[in-house]
Amino acid sequence: MSNNQTLKQLIDDRAKKLSLIKERSINPYPSSTRKTLNNASAKERFSKLADQKIFLAGRITGRRGHGGLIFADLEDESDKIQLAVKKDNLALKEFELFRDLIERGDFVEVSGKLFLTKAKEKTLEVSKIKLLAKATRPLPEKWAGLKNEELKYRKRYLDLVTSRESREKFKKRSLFIKSLRDFLLRHDFIEFETPILQPVAGGATAKPFKTLHNALNQEYFLRIAPELYLKRLIVGGFEKVFEIARTFRNEGISPQHNPDFTMLEFYWAYSDYEQLMKFTEEMLKETVPQICGSLKVTYQNKKFDFTPPFPRVYFSDLIKKELGVKTDSLDRKALLALAKKHELELEDGGKKLSESKILDEIYKKTIRPKIKGPIFLLDYPKSLIPLAKTKENDSSKIATFQLVVNGWEIVKAYNELNDPNEQRDRFGEQEAARKKGDDEAHSIDEDYLEALSYGMPPTAGWGMGIDRLLVLLLDQKNVRDVILFPLRKTKKE
Repeated sequence: MSNNQTLKQLIDDRAKKLSLIKERSINPYPSSTRKTLNNASAKERFSKLADQKIFLAGRITGRRGHGGLIFADLEDESDKIQLAVKKDNLALKEFELFRDLIERGDFVEVSGKLFLTKAKEKTLEVSKIKLLAKATRPLPEKWAGLKNEELKYRKRYLDLVTSRESREKFKKRSLFIKSLRDFLLRHDFIEFETPILQPVAGGATAKPFKTLHNALNQEYFLRIAPELYLKRLIVGGFEKVFEIARTFRNEGISPQHNPDFTMLEFYWAYSDYEQLMKFTEEMLKETVPQICGSLKVTYQNKKFDFTPPFPRVYFSDLIKKELGVKTDSLDRKALLALAKKHELELEDGGKKLSESKILDEIYKKTIRPKIKGPIFLLDYPKSLIPLAKTKENDSSKIATFQLVVNGWEIVKAYNELNDPNEQRDRFGEQEAARKKGDDEAHSIDEDYLEALSYGMPPTAGWGMGIDRLLVLLLDQKNVRDVILFPLRKTKKE
């Protein structure tokens, strides 16, 4: 095809070929195929299969030659293999179909025998060919992969079809999630599914998506976390529960944030956050090498070592060292001045935020980006996590840790608050913040409070953003690079 042809001309040309195929009474979209093995297996078993007729199927990704001999590349999920299509080896109608009407992007079934070319390339000498699916649009010219980043996100299928590297990346994503699941199952955790549509958006401080259930005429929210339902299971008698949960937050989009993302959360009765730190180290020690090859990871030319134990740093010590502020006696005026000094823009000048939230915003802007990690950051101010239990020796702090790597929060875990009366008080504080305009403050969940009133044993909970960690492990630039179909604003092509 001429490089000067427009997309419309190329599509029109394919439409004409589709019509010609139908005129020849050939079904361009048959339902079945006799594929007996994949391309990788055919190449691996080359010597054993050399005298056997085999059936392969896949997409044509390249063509070379003309006249009575055409070479083509056939690609399936496993690998690419060369085809030799000789006029003398096929029925004339089949050869003409391949020569004139089958092109790059089309799916075919081929049968024949394997042989080795003079260039020592394992090749299938085709004796029969069948069209499986006619592509009515041409694939992008650059078979090495899409160069347009925006197009990769909007049309991931084109990114996948033109880049084996991209397909391998998402295979690794799947493998990593499987390794996390296997690790938990081996440690006697049970996997559950909890509601995505929830009457109260709970389990985190985040702005939810709202929707209306027409039949019930009731407002629901897409979950911002599975936490409160998983803890209901602990109340119900289970002791080790987890969910790999698609989660939704109506917030901004950034290299670290996508409005819908994948979390792993687990809850462990009769455990505490100290035990969870060791468990986290053990989990990452086992799962990270499965996709990285070792515990030493390179991300954007920076080196990270996931070999345990990870350093433990108290949040209050870090804040005092870096900002000169004591977390047990926060001065609002001083914090606002500090935010201004660091050019941090707070909504409504910070009037809607608590002192701890202002401090947290300052920390996120000025300190966290400098943390290489992995490190455990321990014991945050009480008001930052309304569902966490306070320290027994210091009621101003909560028994919590965050795993921070590359300045990113990867894991958050804490001892779960199981006192229903204190939990109601904490929800009340959040509700007061919400009335002041903090739309990320936690709502009061009466049903959850009732569940707690039946008793929940001492429990530690743990949550990890899988996408964010995969950005690091797979050396990508953006969470959208590890999410198959990231949310994008709709636009006309």
